[in-house]
Amino acid sequence: MNSLFDSLPLGAAFLPLGVYLLALGWVHLRRRPLAIAGVWDGILLGASLVGLVTVGPIALVRPATGGSSWSWPMLILGFCLVVALCVLVSRPRLIVYNISLEQLRPLVAEVAADLDPQARWAGETVALPTRGLQVHLDGDGSLRTVSLIGVGRRSAHEAWSEFSRRVRQASRRLRVRPSPWGGLFAGLGAVLILLASWSIAATLLARRAPGEPTFVPSPQAVHLGQTPAIPPPPTTPPR
Repeated sequence: MNSLFDSLPLGAAFLPLGVYLLALGWVHLRRRPLAIAGVWDGILLGASLVGLVTVGPIALVRPATGGSSWSWPMLILGFCLVVALCVLVSRPRLIVYNISLEQLRPLVAEVAADLDPQARWAGETVALPTRGLQVHLDGDGSLRTVSLIGVGRRSAHEAWSEFSRRVRQASRRLRVRPSPWGGLFAGLGAVLILLASWSIAATLLARRAPGEPTFVPSPQAVHLGQTPAIPPPPTTPPR
């Protein structure tokens, strides 16, 4: 198992990140927003960084394991546990890509009014008192990404599930313009994928190429291609 990870070229670490950026570029080039749960967003982000973490912090810690045959799997499993812990302790959230805060707020207001007629706004936070739920809208205008964060009580899990489900359904009906960041993300992802593919291919070709034998010419060979004569063994004269 260790030989498999040790033999991977350095460029292969960029492959997961390149796939993630390419998919992110595709999302931003669509004409419809994409809403994804914060749990899955964190898992996908952690998976995109596993290559860089493997050749970085994990590679630095690995000598301390004493060269165990299960050192690589255990260290990667530890990284996965850290990602899972960060996802579990974070507040419930819904990430909506390729949309601005101004476009998403009327949609959230409509969903909140349907769930709770007594819903009221305070800045960028909407409160649903009968549902025991508060949702804060955190938008990044430059990246056209909005996070809906549940800030109510932990007991309002059912209300949050219903709210996020309705927001996802309503966002599919919106029509938006493609984000200018889509081309940049897709281009960076394609470059990283090509770099990783070239690194893997170069490593495989270098391992499969047969080594050329080295011939040392004999000083007894005068002409090119002449096989040097081997003198017969000395004979012992009879006594």
